[in-house]
Amino acid sequence: MSSSPILLGVNIDHAATLRQARYRSAATTCGGMIEPDPVELALAAERAGADGITVHLREDRRHIQERDVLRLRECIKTRLNLEMACTDAMVAFALKLKPEFACLVPENRTEVTTEGGLDVAGQRSRVRDTVAALTAAGIQTSLFIDPDAASLEAAAEMQSPFVELHTGAYANAYFTPAQAALELERLRSAAALGQRLGLTVNAGHGINYVNIAQIRTIAGLHELNIGHSILSRALFTGIEEAVREMKRRMH
Repeated sequence: MSSSPILLGVNIDHAATLRQARYRSAATTCGGMIEPDPVELALAAERAGADGITVHLREDRRHIQERDVLRLRECIKTRLNLEMACTDAMVAFALKLKPEFACLVPENRTEVTTEGGLDVAGQRSRVRDTVAALTAAGIQTSLFIDPDAASLEAAAEMQSPFVELHTGAYANAYFTPAQAALELERLRSAAALGQRLGLTVNAGHGINYVNIAQIRTIAGLHELNIGHSILSRALFTGIEEAVREMKRRMH
């Protein structure tokens, strides 16, 4: 386990998913009858101890909208982590926004949520150029990758200071103990290799109030990005208690 407390980034995408289910065609993203406001939720998460706010501005704008991200940039007091595809349009938006962090992720129009890590080795030139452009603007970059040696070694070549290990395979295998043990060991090995390569290692996807007991034991993790489970718990307890409870279980 890391000697320093693991940080918590709260992903608020699915607050916008709920809003878009009813107000997708509205002319604005907040005010009047339009609810919930993901920015309001982000501020409550901060009050409860979130160390940062994460959003994924997708190409198809299925949940978070540009105005949400611009408002977050103005309103939050912690750190903004923008999850983004390696496209010219998203790089231009990030350079305008200037978030503290940008996490480069794969994007597939048919997926409900991000499924699998970024193929760094298969698109070295594009990833390298994106990392260089963001770094030159003072934005710290992270690469969302699968927990394997090839992905980590390719990520290290890109000179991105952070990686985020995709924990989805472990989360999906959690109730199959033998497979879960293998996936957890993959994560442990990947975190250790990432640190040997000089990378700061984050993790995210599918982390919840049950499997956090094992995730937190992975040595050297710097930050976890958690969204769906926290927002699901918030339906019953409110967002502030949901964030506080996750922080308690993390530590």
